[in-house]
Amino acid sequence: MKMTGSHTNTIIELRNVWKTYTMGEVKVNALCGLDLKVRKGEFVSIMGPSGSGKSTAMNMIGALDIPSKGMILLEGQDIAKLTESDLAQIRGRKIGFIFQQFNLIPTLSALENIMLPMIFQNIPRYERMEIARKLLKMVDLGDRIYHKPTELSGGEQQRVAIARALSNDPEVVLADEPTGNLDSKTGETVIDFLKQLHKKEGKTIVMVTHDPNVARKADRTEYLLDGKIIKSLKNHTR
Repeated sequence: MKMTGSHTNTIIELRNVWKTYTMGEVKVNALCGLDLKVRKGEFVSIMGPSGSGKSTAMNMIGALDIPSKGMILLEGQDIAKLTESDLAQIRGRKIGFIFQQFNLIPTLSALENIMLPMIFQNIPRYERMEIARKLLKMVDLGDRIYHKPTELSGGEQQRVAIARALSNDPEVVLADEPTGNLDSKTGETVIDFLKQLHKKEGKTIVMVTHDPNVARKADRTEYLLDGKIIKSLKNHTR
């Protein structure tokens, strides 16, 4: 079922989402009735202290986990009710992930790391190589295509990770603390790439960060505390 009417611009919506973990006899609520809407082509940052539910919220948006209660709508489809294999297909086609730890495979070159997600979408090898080369050029790493992660700086590894996230041309890019392992200057470069994706490519970006300076680069910032949004702030971005 697709959304209609005034909701057509909403690409992601979390409605009254709860996530409860059972630890022995204790139940811990990581999310407590979280409501969040992200419009198509928007750049949203999510901020909050440790334990506020940021990572859990990101897992929900990225179809990496399902809620204990509530709805998660991606382009109008409630992904909370899908099977794991269907979720995996959605993750592969519609969502690109950028992680704090880069998560590159050390034995593969930059080119091969970017090609990897496309294998699962049955894209022919010659096409995978062509797309990967274009993406490496886009992130200014056209001269590093055969370098392995250990031969790249932290900033270069994160740019390879950004290129990999874009390999299947996803609707949504999720960035979990994308500058967390980088110095401030390199982090700024990475954020500039994300802004470029947002402005020039029209990508929808949801970014979790603990850094207020990074959060302000987004269109708006959602502040999370105790598993729910407590404040929403529109940012004046340039």
